[in-house]
Amino acid sequence: MSTNRPLRVAIVGAGPAGIYAADILSKTGLDVSIDLFERLPAPFGLVRYGVAPDHPRIKQIIVALHKVLERGDIRLLANVEYGVDLKLEDMRQFYDAVIFSTGSIRDASLAIPGIDLDGSFGAADFVSWYDGHPDAPRTWPLEAREVAVLGAGNVALDVARVLAKHADDLLPTEIPENVYEGLKASPVTDVHVFARRGPAQVKFSPLELRELGHVPDVDVIVYPEDFEFDEGSMAAIHSSNQTKQVVKTLTDWTLKEPEEFTASRRIHLHFLHKPVEVLGEDGKVVGLRTERTALNGDGNVTGTGVTHDWPVQAVYRAVGYFGSPLVDIPFDEVGGVIPNREGRVVDVDGEPVPGVYATGWIKRGPVGLIGHTKSDASETIRHLVEDAGGVESPSEEFVTAAERDPQAIVDFLVARGVQPIEWSGWEQLDAFERALGEPHGRERIKVVPREEMVQIALGTVRPQG
Repeated sequence: MSTNRPLRVAIVGAGPAGIYAADILSKTGLDVSIDLFERLPAPFGLVRYGVAPDHPRIKQIIVALHKVLERGDIRLLANVEYGVDLKLEDMRQFYDAVIFSTGSIRDASLAIPGIDLDGSFGAADFVSWYDGHPDAPRTWPLEAREVAVLGAGNVALDVARVLAKHADDLLPTEIPENVYEGLKASPVTDVHVFARRGPAQVKFSPLELRELGHVPDVDVIVYPEDFEFDEGSMAAIHSSNQTKQVVKTLTDWTLKEPEEFTASRRIHLHFLHKPVEVLGEDGKVVGLRTERTALNGDGNVTGTGVTHDWPVQAVYRAVGYFGSPLVDIPFDEVGGVIPNREGRVVDVDGEPVPGVYATGWIKRGPVGLIGHTKSDASETIRHLVEDAGGVESPSEEFVTAAERDPQAIVDFLVARGVQPIEWSGWEQLDAFERALGEPHGRERIKVVPREEMVQIALGTVRPQG
């Protein structure tokens, strides 16, 4: 075997995209050593910190991801932040290729007047809070009785459901104690979800939407005057079973009689309402102004000029996620992605950056379900293998790392005062969280403060009892 083998590959980001890429790369037949870097003390990214706690079915994806990492052929190095603890020039000393799978964690902007008022929030920040993200604040200002959620996707439904749901109904989940206490004290009675297009254009999944109708003591209210279908709508209904199911569920809800609405909290779904201004008073949100829209034949809408003001004291925009730039890596500020051609990162001139790749949302934008990242990762890995000269004989040009000892990167980080958390450390943290949940009949209770997570993973804090 050549002294230049195995190839050394680093993957930055240990969410689904990064883990899928590592798994696929490990099965190519390439003689390769893979290190998976993660900024947080815990792996699993979006599944751990972006899926609502009352969605255990989706969180079960962690089981499959866990099986990949527990094999031992992919090394986890968590609690290491790219751009702070090490940069691309550092990584090139130790790795022949680097794959970025850092996802999209920022809220996309919404350029309407008043969006920056006190009481106006991004959905991504709220999701991070209720999912116990260590970078999120420990408290959240849940002071509004009436709330507006802007968006027509599953994140908008998640935000609306968590806001409206009684905190005690979340107790069986993994929510941290601080989140439970915050939601318990919330005075909310009404959550309004606004979509600028019609019922046939929303991006809700049928399962998520139906689930909304089964939240205890929460009524879902839709308005017949918001139901409009043009030729584009009918084409969407006939061509997509998912759209057909969504429209049927929404239509069934229009048939409910007023006397059926007896719950103490309500979620209102409004269609053909485009948010045009967040209304404020003394710097705080006091309302939302929407413009009635009309379908124009192809499923898109045009404003009618007719506006309506809604009394709300908080606004959450759930209009999409956006990627964050990375130190020394090209970035598309418009698309919020790393510019690339099928996973090969390219510079401002469109030329490939040698040995640098991207996968997941930072590659293609925040679209598609978690499972879609598998095919995305396959494309990136296929090009990496091609660039390496194939499985049998990696090219000398591709083998660029001067330091090939796997321990060298750990020594480098420790010398910089960084404490990498490997898989055994995550197992300690995982066991700790499960032990916290066991007395309460819960699978786990998340540990939130970052420093506490690190101490547990490194073995300096242990469960009581």
